[in-house]
Amino acid sequence: MEKKTPLYEEHVALGGKIVPFAGYLLPVQYGTGVIAEHMAVRTACGMFDVSHMGEVLFEGADALKNLNHLLTNRFDNMAEGQARYSVMCNEKGGCVDDLIVYKENETRYLVVVNAANKDKDVNWMQAHVSGDCHVTDVSDQYVQIALQGPKAEEIVKTLDGNGPLPEKYYHAVMDSAVGGIKAIVSKTGYTGEDGYEFYVDAADGVKLWRMLLTAGKDFGLIPCGLGARDTLRLEAAMPLYGHEMDDEISPLETGLSFAVKMDKEDFIGKAALEERGTPKVKRVGLKVTGRGIIREHATLTKDGKEVGHSTSGTHCPYLNTPLAMALIDADIAAAGGSLTADVRGRAVEAEIVPLPFYRKRN
Repeated sequence: MEKKTPLYEEHVALGGKIVPFAGYLLPVQYGTGVIAEHMAVRTACGMFDVSHMGEVLFEGADALKNLNHLLTNRFDNMAEGQARYSVMCNEKGGCVDDLIVYKENETRYLVVVNAANKDKDVNWMQAHVSGDCHVTDVSDQYVQIALQGPKAEEIVKTLDGNGPLPEKYYHAVMDSAVGGIKAIVSKTGYTGEDGYEFYVDAADGVKLWRMLLTAGKDFGLIPCGLGARDTLRLEAAMPLYGHEMDDEISPLETGLSFAVKMDKEDFIGKAALEERGTPKVKRVGLKVTGRGIIREHATLTKDGKEVGHSTSGTHCPYLNTPLAMALIDADIAAAGGSLTADVRGRAVEAEIVPLPFYRKRN
C-alpha cells in the first residue's frame, strides 16, 4: 500500500490529481495543468512536495572515510554546510543511485537519495560501511518542500522569523529557520532554476506549506506536481535514475564524469570503470525535427543501423519543442548529426544537440 506524505490532505484540498509514485500517493498536477506549472517555475515560482525523497544520516568518526569509499565523488575537501552531488556505484561500475551529500560537521553528514531507491540504498550502505559509522534512515522525520523559480528568494524574504539563507548554489544552512520554523535550508533543486529546498520536522510541514503559498500569492507562486517536475528536469537535461542511469549504465556513460573522481585511492566500482575504459556509449540531447514526440525506450538508428535508445522525452513547454535524451554509440554522438527514432512503428527524425537544452537566465 502506498504511503501518504504529511502534505497529502493539502494536495487533495488544492485539487491535486493524485497518483501512485515511488511508493507514495502524490499529485501529478493540479487544476492549472502541467504546462502552467512548468511556466510558473521558469518565470515566477512553483512549489513541490518532495517529502517522498529519502534522507539518510551518516554519523561517526569514520563517516567521511565510508562516504569516500561508497561514493564516486570526493568529500574530504567539503566545507561545513556544503552540498555535493555524487553517484553510488556497484562493483560492476553501474549506478546504484545518484544522490546529494550535505556536510553538517566532520562526523555527521546527511545524504539525500531517490525515493524509489531509498530502501535499496540504505541496505547497500549499511552492508558496505565499516568502523565507527552509523547509517540511519531518517526519512520519516522530514517534510521536504522545494520552492523553485526566479521569485523564490523574494518570497522567502517576505517572511518573519527567518534564519540565514545559503548564498551559493549547492550550499545549505543546516540549522536555520523559515518563517520561524526550524529548517535545513538548501540552495538546490531539480528544475534548472534558482530556489531552495527546505527540510523541516514532519509536524511542521503543513504550516510551512501554507505559509509559503500565502507569501507567494502576489509573486505568481502555484503548487506543482510530478508532471512539471519531470518536464522541468528534462528541459534542464538533469538525469533521472531508471532512465539515464541504472545498475548497468555507468556514470561515465551518462555524462556524470564531473562527479567521478578517478584519482581517489579507491571507491566501490572504480576498478570496473577502469576496466571498461573509454565509454563506448554517451548521453546526448535530441531535438525532434520530424512530427511526433520521442519518449523513453525508442530504438534509434542511423543509416539503418541501431545505435542506441531514448531514455526520456516529451514536449518541453518553455522551449516549446519536443526534446529527448538518449544513450547512443559514442562515435556518432557529435552535435549536428541526425538519427531516426522508432515511435510505435513510425519513423521520427531528430537532430543531436548539445546539453543542457535550457540554462537559466543570470
